[in-house]
Amino acid sequence: MALAKEIMCGSIIESTSFSSSASYSKVFLNQNFRRNQTRFLVSPVLVPLEQRRTLHLRKVVRGPVAAISEDLVRSKAIQPSSSSPVESPVESKPVSFKVRAVVTVRNKNKEDFKETLVKHLDAITDKIGRNVVLELISTQTDPRTNGPKKSKEAVLRDWSKKVNVKAERVNYTAEFEVDSNFGIPGAITVTNKHQKEFFLEAITVEGLACGPVHFPCNSWVQSKKDHPAKRIFFSNKPYLPSETPAGLKVLREKELKILRGNGKGVRKLSDRIYDFDVYNDLGNPDKSTELARPKLGGKEIPYPRRCRTGRLPTDTDLQAESRIEKPFPLYVPRDEQFEESKQASFSFGRLKAVLHNLIPSLKASFSAENQEFSGFADIDNLYSEGILLKLGVQEELLKKLPLNLVTRIQQNKGILKYDTPKIISKDKFAWLRDDEFARQAIAGVNPVSIERMTVFPPVSKLDPEIYGPQESALKDEHILGHLNGMTVQQALDEKKLFMVDYHDIFLPFLDKINSLDGRRTYATRTIYFLSPQGTLKPVAIELSLPQTGPSSRSKRVVTPPVDATSNWVWQLAKAHVCTNDAGVHQLVNHWLRTHASLEPFILSAHRQMSAMHPIYKLLDPHMRYTLEINALARQNLINADGVIEACFTAGRYGMEISAAAYKSMWRFDQENLPADLVRRGMAVPDPTQPHGVKVVIEDYPYANDGLLIWGAIENWVSTYVNRYYPNSSVVCNDLELQNWYSESINVGHADVRNASWWPKLETPEDLTSILTTLIWLASAQHAALNFGQYPYGGYVPNRPPLMRRLIPEENDPEYATFVADPQKYFLLALPSVLQSTKFMAVVDTLSTHSPDEEYIGERQQPSIWSGDPEIVEAFYEFSAQVKNIEKEIERRNNDPSLRNRCGAGVLPYELLAPSSEPGVTCRGVPNSVSI
Repeated sequence: MALAKEIMCGSIIESTSFSSSASYSKVFLNQNFRRNQTRFLVSPVLVPLEQRRTLHLRKVVRGPVAAISEDLVRSKAIQPSSSSPVESPVESKPVSFKVRAVVTVRNKNKEDFKETLVKHLDAITDKIGRNVVLELISTQTDPRTNGPKKSKEAVLRDWSKKVNVKAERVNYTAEFEVDSNFGIPGAITVTNKHQKEFFLEAITVEGLACGPVHFPCNSWVQSKKDHPAKRIFFSNKPYLPSETPAGLKVLREKELKILRGNGKGVRKLSDRIYDFDVYNDLGNPDKSTELARPKLGGKEIPYPRRCRTGRLPTDTDLQAESRIEKPFPLYVPRDEQFEESKQASFSFGRLKAVLHNLIPSLKASFSAENQEFSGFADIDNLYSEGILLKLGVQEELLKKLPLNLVTRIQQNKGILKYDTPKIISKDKFAWLRDDEFARQAIAGVNPVSIERMTVFPPVSKLDPEIYGPQESALKDEHILGHLNGMTVQQALDEKKLFMVDYHDIFLPFLDKINSLDGRRTYATRTIYFLSPQGTLKPVAIELSLPQTGPSSRSKRVVTPPVDATSNWVWQLAKAHVCTNDAGVHQLVNHWLRTHASLEPFILSAHRQMSAMHPIYKLLDPHMRYTLEINALARQNLINADGVIEACFTAGRYGMEISAAAYKSMWRFDQENLPADLVRRGMAVPDPTQPHGVKVVIEDYPYANDGLLIWGAIENWVSTYVNRYYPNSSVVCNDLELQNWYSESINVGHADVRNASWWPKLETPEDLTSILTTLIWLASAQHAALNFGQYPYGGYVPNRPPLMRRLIPEENDPEYATFVADPQKYFLLALPSVLQSTKFMAVVDTLSTHSPDEEYIGERQQPSIWSGDPEIVEAFYEFSAQVKNIEKEIERRNNDPSLRNRCGAGVLPYELLAPSSEPGVTCRGVPNSVSI
């Protein structure tokens, strides 16, 4: 507390009657004090130290005094006569002083020739007036103009002298001239007269008696020739809109107006404009009619909104936006783009080295015999020998590649190999076991689909007129022999039966999917039984196809094997389940429920809440990089003929499945962890439990670890919200907050804006719940669904993203081929070599932590991100709680009684362990959806 107070202008407090730390803490938390803090911090006058001492002795000062530091007073002040006694600061003649700003600029590590040239030209022209100019803005208004009170302009010093400094961060200085009535600085404007943008990390104004005033910036400042308006940066002091100091009100409104834009025109990459649009940029009808895709968003196909780019429509479809293909970047606001280390990490991934450069050449080099895996050893060779050696075309292929790429390959011998996925690192055959297949439903990369059964057999909710009878083909006799002597009803009553049900989400699309070349799949249901040991075992798999006629057999049930043939049928059935699971995981649980559903809240936060707003400051680290990674996904992953369409069963219909899930099952009020667990029957309400719910599977790693992190986030957010919102009136009267939430719903999620389930925003408790949900989704939920993709899916037989053959029945022509060589049939049903390596390259990149990752409990500039010392202290407590959670997760992973995360060949569950090293680690919870 003492440290935080000292950092946050502690000397202001010490110069008042609130002198002791104890009384300070008590008063600072007092609601009346909080309501008066604007008056308390805006009124002080700036006077020399000698006068300040005189005033203090006479006890005429009723509030804090902001004075210049003694050194600067001695060297810069125009001192009044000592024979003129000062009776009151208000009556004294204003005295001019100079205060210093330390400006931190972050350099790029690598520059191309053009950037280097322009940088040196800027260094030359800086000397003749084309420089960087700053202006200090007081929290007070200027009585002469009734506008913001400004200092004289100050020039950033020594830019030309430091042009060759190689450090990552370079500090520059500027001196402002102010008078003793200036008050406390609340904002700084920056004008960049150079030709080149620069990244402004922070500004600190020194020389004030209150201590340094910090301005966290973390923003690109564009050249005045491109963006004439002055950039505005506010201090770290948080203000609700109603508490905005008079001198900052106009600037607060002006900055938000700039960020909203006018909704017109094509966006430039240097713009900072946040706006909404529908997903009408996934297709490329100008290139081919086969690449046309429906618009997502609107009455016909509801979907969340994405960031508007304003690109012109295509020539063939005026409702579709024209495409920009890689390597050219899509627009996102300049400050949302990847920073250099993140971009380098992303670019160096196999997504670029293998997918972008090698696969097109590989396609031309393949012959018929090496398009398929001939045995499991071929798959193993991808990790030990690499893709080119496996194909036997290394020398021939290298001759076809660009010289720079060949050099890169030769310098990085392992770049064409794949790391051994964790799923086979401890037990090469773990993926074949039923217990591991079941364990991954609660501790794998998609632990959010499983639900507890309350009725058996399950019943479809699809229209029977269109999709046939709603009844399942599952019968009691299919599972009765696997229930440890229980009846089906007993198993239901004792909460022992669980299901992963993809019937209704896939069946409406099966005819279209199975008509695609090289795609064959079912709509699956998998039934699990909870054993006395606390582990799950699969007891039946239902495979459904669309009904082709009144008497056609469209449903099939497969049960655990009793002989060699049924064993291979069972393995194929599990593979089809995994294919369904991979599709729903990627398109619904991962992309829709984290990436896409969060984007409207992020766009609106920038448009409606000032950087001064305390809730903006809270959400800021949880919005980092999300708009950029979503734009990259629209360009490369979810677009027509993109990675998702090429590698997953749903093919070109994948995003339509995602949209169908948004319409039928996405509800913001059930996206928080406790509500989601209760909705799926995986927990029951229990007010005696810390989080209000009791998990029904005692060893459910995702839920148990997730509730620890959920609780920590909730406690932190509750402390934060109650600091600024003591009652419902403050929540309801906060126009920026209400506009943010309203726009997120009515514009960002416009297609479901009238749903009755949207939470209200009327009380501090409402706000805490909404914010906790958003932070949970951006951090822990995304981490649980993302960073295990390669560790579990990098070994394709464990989680095949698509299947190319159905399971033959005895009267099918393929049945004899299957019986004659079941392993060959199994491998031919899996993705081809090309599809597999392309998928592996993508999930390897998506599972990678970058070096600049910020994990939960961390923030940039942790001691000064907020000018509220109570909040900084509370954040340190939150960070400490996160570290304790990590220790508890480690303890659980070493507890042999928890068989779903500890045991021979069993992977520990670390996807919710908060910290991680860079790379593919299968652990780590970043603050935001950043990959």
